Amino acid sequence: MAEITTSTAANGLPIHRIAIPGTRATTILVAFDAGARTERAEENGMAHFLEHLVFKGGEIYDDYRKVNETAERMGGSLNAYTSHDLVAFHITVRAESAMPAMELLTDFVGRPRVDPVELDKERGVVIQEIQRYKDQPAAVAGELIERAGYGDHPLGRTVLGPEEHLRSFSREAIMAFRDRRWSGRTGGAFVVGNLDHVPADGAADELFARFPDLAEPESAERAADQQDEVLVEERDSNQSHLRMLYRPQVDAGDAGERAAFSIYSVLLGGSMGSRLFDEIREQRGLAYSVFAMDHFAADHGALLMGAGLESGKAVEAFTRMREIVAELAADGPTEDEVERARAYAAGRRVLAFENTNAVASHAARRAIVHHEGIDPDTAIAELDAVTFDAVAEAARRVDPERLAVAVVGPHSADEFQ
Repeated sequence: MAEITTSTAANGLPIHRIAIPGTRATTILVAFDAGARTERAEENGMAHFLEHLVFKGGEIYDDYRKVNETAERMGGSLNAYTSHDLVAFHITVRAESAMPAMELLTDFVGRPRVDPVELDKERGVVIQEIQRYKDQPAAVAGELIERAGYGDHPLGRTVLGPEEHLRSFSREAIMAFRDRRWSGRTGGAFVVGNLDHVPADGAADELFARFPDLAEPESAERAADQQDEVLVEERDSNQSHLRMLYRPQVDAGDAGERAAFSIYSVLLGGSMGSRLFDEIREQRGLAYSVFAMDHFAADHGALLMGAGLESGKAVEAFTRMREIVAELAADGPTEDEVERARAYAAGRRVLAFENTNAVASHAARRAIVHHEGIDPDTAIAELDAVTFDAVAEAARRVDPERLAVAVVGPHSADEFQ
């Protein structure tokens, strides 16, 4: 059983401690409600760019070499990520190095220099990252489906942003975005794992107080109404990448409904025993890669399906995948499917939570995006408690006729209407 305590730093940042017995590792993660969804149109790409820039150094570790070499001397794994929902920074170390790791992370993330010279160097790095994604058809399909499903809403824009934005961002604009969005009152710090070397004398709270005391920002723009566009990027290739996006009528604020829908997505296309894998790959041989996955933001849920396949089989696969969704909505799953998917989903979560970083990342989403409790045992129990009827109801919450489609390959949009 995890032992959880919470305090609040002087800047309003909640500090959650999740003590997990039986591990030698500690993860320190700090996250903010400052993902790509919170950007203004002209800022698109700024949240991710800022994530890169803080690694260039803070007050004590004042250049990137000191940051990287200090983490390596601890044997630490240091990284960050930006999504539409969050920006997060994390380091995982052996438990004995927990406080030095916290001191490092809070220095360069909480007090970044954002040196103008390093900023200009990093522009080129991120532009190369954008170009790399353009060279990957699967990544392009992922960007297209967001635009097809959300239009000109922030959720329909890429996290990396367009190249022209990266060329134009000024230091002043970037710091203004940080001062507007990186508020401790809508963020959180998470110290997870072996906490034997994290004192209870307030030292951790003092380190996390290095982040500035900022006013609570305005809420992100609510998700746009469902879009049903079909977007195709034509490429002369033998392989195609297909994506399909549904917006189920699920209460994103209800943890039980989210758990039931997660199990539905597993039996649909989240495992080797799923309907999509069995029929699209094994029985029909239409695709090597086929999947379904769910995602829940604060105000809505999404079901994403996809396949990578020979271009001549793309339309047949699309048609059959759409039919499978309709069949589940009309007839429901079988008892055996639900039982297997529930066991698989819960087991996968148990195995993931052997990693302190996974526990910290999950807790950050629960606390910051969904404003819910962060006990990892509760998250597992929610999946175990899902009933057959709840999964059958989740399947009915997907309208088979309402979907967005994105394809990269030698196709036209009218093939997927």
